[in-house]
Amino acid sequence: MPTEPTWPELGTQIAAPTPDEMRRNLGHFASGVTVVTGLDADGPVGFTCQSFASVSLAPPLILFCADHRGRAWPRIQESGRFTVNVLHESQTDVCMRFGSSRGEKFDGLDWERSPWATPSLPGVLMRVHADVQSVHAAGDHDIVIGRVLGLESVSDERPLVFFRGGFGLGAVPRPVRG
Repeated sequence: MPTEPTWPELGTQIAAPTPDEMRRNLGHFASGVTVVTGLDADGPVGFTCQSFASVSLAPPLILFCADHRGRAWPRIQESGRFTVNVLHESQTDVCMRFGSSRGEKFDGLDWERSPWATPSLPGVLMRVHADVQSVHAAGDHDIVIGRVLGLESVSDERPLVFFRGGFGLGAVPRPVRG
């Protein structure tokens, strides 16, 4: 006869996972890679984002998560509109460009202004154009709900997948820092 699972007793202290443990373990969940872009008076801005999902079909809503410490997100939030550019497997260079804290992301990059006045990156899989509907603070990130204004299917390539700290489903786990 199977036994019932036991739970920690009330008052038992169990340490919360460290950021490295979170990164290592949640890295087992493969995700696509996007670049969220916006445009303000200072020009185009963007950042690499893996936390992206569909929320609702009616009304059409999506979400992404943005780090509070980032430089790009506050500018995109202030502008009120953004594009999620979904990358394909040959665009690791674009991912790294927008994932870096150094350099000008759009320098030498061939991009176009979309009909929704946001930067559209070239050759991506698809684009989601949206308005910021709501923002919810959660730990060191904001959960951004966007109301979809338009969708563009651009390419039939395979998606860029991030898994175990690397690109592609065969990625080898990176050593834990610290």
